[in-house]
Amino acid sequence: MDIKQPFTILAVDDHLVNLKLIEKSLSKEGYRVLTASNGPHGRQLALAELPDLILLDIQMPGEDGFEVIQFLKNNPLTASIPVIFLTGVSEVHSKLKGFDLGAVDYITKPFHNLEVIARVRIHLKLSIATNSLIAEQAHKLRQLSEAQESMLPLPQDNPDAKFGVYYKALHEAGGDFYDILDISDQIKGYFVADFSGHDIKTSYMTASVKALLVQNCTPVYSPAESMKMINDVLVEILPEGKYLTSCYVLLNRETLKMTVINAGHPPVIHLPINGEPALLSADGDVLGMFKDAQFGITRIDVSPGDRFFIYSDGLVESAENNITWVNGAERFLSDFTKISNISVEESPRRLIDNIFGRRTIHQKGTYTDNELDGLSERLIMPEDDIVLLCVEV
Repeated sequence: MDIKQPFTILAVDDHLVNLKLIEKSLSKEGYRVLTASNGPHGRQLALAELPDLILLDIQMPGEDGFEVIQFLKNNPLTASIPVIFLTGVSEVHSKLKGFDLGAVDYITKPFHNLEVIARVRIHLKLSIATNSLIAEQAHKLRQLSEAQESMLPLPQDNPDAKFGVYYKALHEAGGDFYDILDISDQIKGYFVADFSGHDIKTSYMTASVKALLVQNCTPVYSPAESMKMINDVLVEILPEGKYLTSCYVLLNRETLKMTVINAGHPPVIHLPINGEPALLSADGDVLGMFKDAQFGITRIDVSPGDRFFIYSDGLVESAENNITWVNGAERFLSDFTKISNISVEESPRRLIDNIFGRRTIHQKGTYTDNELDGLSERLIMPEDDIVLLCVEV
């Protein structure tokens, strides 16, 4: 049987009499009360205890209440804790400043115990309701994300396709997705796309695009014809302003021919079994924007053991570091050579680790100074969804 823990209230006031009154009155109501007589101690307790609500005096020597609440609201751990100001100041501008900084209410001193109890109670109720709503919405979005990911094919379920994949959505409704198309025993299609935006509509459109791929990527049509028909439908059904960049690769393992259809997407990287990695650049219009879209087409001969990589721009772009996929892909070409001896299934994960560094992907662990040598340029936090598909001929 779980033992219900009492709600914790933190009171911060430089007047010890006020702290004693607050502690006594709230303790009698079943609350766990923590007290601090100055701003720094209050901040320390807030971070260590993460109270359910904070009563904070505005006028304190040294660090006043405004400085304390700024610190609390700028820290993700304490930002959502409701703060009620205790103030003897009657000026409207001081109260407005408190609200602007994130306070939910104020109590004018000298205060009445019953008023403190009533305001604490109502703001705890509001906090509980808000947190429940957030939890419910997060649960629904997680279900949506799980449903979206369940539509993505896995290597173990498609052994003939000979691929490995890394997929990471930064938001519950990811904008990136991929698909594997079984054209025939020896012909496979590989599709990677990136929707504009990451809203709920985007996740529902993923299913529509997958259906269009199945209907139109067949031996009857050339890869370019398949993408044109898909584009014509998307122009009609996508909401205004919505589009997707994409790359469709058709690999014929019998004839050893590969065709790449690029629709405004980062270039495919081709890693020959006995050669250096190269970009298969082919400019093209995005899908779903123009009725008469023109796509980039590249056709090459391949050899058994060759690999090619299709990815979304989240792998190579960084707005923070002013890196676009145009120069970002070239920047990391050498990383593809380093994984040539890794299995195709493991290659995407190893490549992600090489480019970003495990510290930024997993957010755990640290590097020694020696381990950081040579990694400094790569410790870039992913800023977008990532799909990385590695295929072996």
